[in-house]
Amino acid sequence: MPTHDDCIFCKIIAGDIPSAKVYEDEDVYAFLDIGQVTKGHTLVIAKEHTKNIYETDEAVASALFARVPKIANAIKETFEPAGINILNNNGEAAGQSVFHLHLHLIPRYDETDGFQPTWNTHEGQYDLADVASKISVNVQK
Repeated sequence: MPTHDDCIFCKIIAGDIPSAKVYEDEDVYAFLDIGQVTKGHTLVIAKEHTKNIYETDEAVASALFARVPKIANAIKETFEPAGINILNNNGEAAGQSVFHLHLHLIPRYDETDGFQPTWNTHEGQYDLADVASKISVNVQK
């Protein structure tokens, strides 16, 4: 599987950098985020180096996303969180800091657990039919 010598996640997969491994198979590696937002905060990564979702082929994405329910349910069984956020920061503008595609599984215990995903909605600002039509054209390519 292609790796990048300067990628910290590739080094973790190779065993060059230690990690608190949660799960591993031939395609996917999951480990605890060193900066635990909440107890059990887990990163799920494809073993094949891919920078972000835009550069990820369907087979790699399929393998990665297929493992998420298994790992999320293990977190649920272990810590009994009230919920879980599944987050992907894709690109620098979205907060991606490690450029190897990864998903954050962040267990949620209550509204004061330290993670506050917030956004402002723009209801009525966009013509939804027009926006959907434009995206749709590119999905068909």
